[in-house]
Amino acid sequence: MTVTDRTGGDLPRGRVTVELDDIQATVLRYRPEPYYGTHVMLHVDDARAGRELLRELAPRIDSAADWWHAREPWIAAALTYSGLAALGVPEDSLQSFPEAFRVGMAARAHELHDYGANDPQHWDREFGTGAIHVAVSVFSDSEEKWRRTMDTARRHYEGRPGLRVLTAQDFGAQPGDLNPLGYRDSIGQPAIEGSGIEPLPGQGMAIKAGEFILGYPGEAGVPLPAPRPEVLGRNGTYVGLRKYQSRVGAFNRFLHANAQTHDERELLAAKLVGRWRSGAPLTLAPDRDDPALGADPLRNNDFTYAADQHGRQVPRGSHMRRMNPRDTKMSVLVDVNIHRIIRRSTTFGAPYDPDALSQQDDETPRGLYFVFLSAKAMATMEFLQQEWINNGNFMSLGDERDPNVGLQQDGAIFTIPHAPVRRRIHGLETFNVLRGGEYFFLPSLTALRWLGEEH
Repeated sequence: MTVTDRTGGDLPRGRVTVELDDIQATVLRYRPEPYYGTHVMLHVDDARAGRELLRELAPRIDSAADWWHAREPWIAAALTYSGLAALGVPEDSLQSFPEAFRVGMAARAHELHDYGANDPQHWDREFGTGAIHVAVSVFSDSEEKWRRTMDTARRHYEGRPGLRVLTAQDFGAQPGDLNPLGYRDSIGQPAIEGSGIEPLPGQGMAIKAGEFILGYPGEAGVPLPAPRPEVLGRNGTYVGLRKYQSRVGAFNRFLHANAQTHDERELLAAKLVGRWRSGAPLTLAPDRDDPALGADPLRNNDFTYAADQHGRQVPRGSHMRRMNPRDTKMSVLVDVNIHRIIRRSTTFGAPYDPDALSQQDDETPRGLYFVFLSAKAMATMEFLQQEWINNGNFMSLGDERDPNVGLQQDGAIFTIPHAPVRRRIHGLETFNVLRGGEYFFLPSLTALRWLGEEH
């Protein structure tokens, strides 16, 4: 599904000031609906084999040119720091990457507040060890095209001496494209200045391209530091990947323990996120779900919090409001635009089951690959984890944490403002447990070709 399909008509075109034909398509192209795909994680045992893979893949990776009209599946390729080193990238180039990228996500567990159940010692064995070198992802809007494109990608790495597949995870194909906890997601992406499309209703002013793509001015008016040489850094970006196991049983038990009827449980679920299951925002549908609103991209993000500063419609601690406070008056002042991310998250495993209530259901293989892009992904993720996800001070909520992806403490609470008396719900659990994570560099098409050469 293209952006035009999502809006049901032609989009307001804007100026193009970034080099779309050199930027990987996945930076700007929206995830299809429905969507099918696979994430493949590779290890490079032989630098020459790794470079050959990139040379062969580069012509098959779509650019972002005309990203709003895309009809075909696309392939994305990204590399970890250890992957760049395994390819033989020169040392001066390797040292030009940010420290957090060089050491990797697992080594930044303290800064990311990845403690307890989220500690890297509990991650799947592929993650956090430096073993993952290259990630190849395929996105498609149909099963037939996905399988065909995967066959194409597979021919380039499967059975090639010097390369090993560490893990391959199929994703998508969920009923209604719902995430593991039963919500429609990936609503409310940031508008990017110079991308060729004017902001959609509710997106606000377009954010400077340099916040998301290296080589262009950011909100501060200057480009962010980029890897050297310029051919490597320009038009690239960084990707953060965090694999979550969704504890659906715990989530459903929480709803049943704190709401008596189906309608009350659905309202509580909406309060936790800020949207109904359909994607309809509580700000526009405060009393009951509105699936037509949730499915309409020209309306489902067109709102502000100006008239709801106390959070009586959308709790200030809800997941959506934490991750994009918009015009909320916060206790800790911050420029929201410099902390926005592009999201390409994908759901895997068994679909959401509203009847799953046991602890065994918590271990059913299903969850979310939280995939986000930003020209400063590492710093942004650390800020979000420290300040907006695992802290409540910026919203005057004390120790309260994000109810969706926060790492909850014993006795965790969630506050629902109400007149005359607010409601405080106790017993919030960690509903999404971290099972792995990596930082990747997503090169431009020019840089992919450069990485395919011997240096």
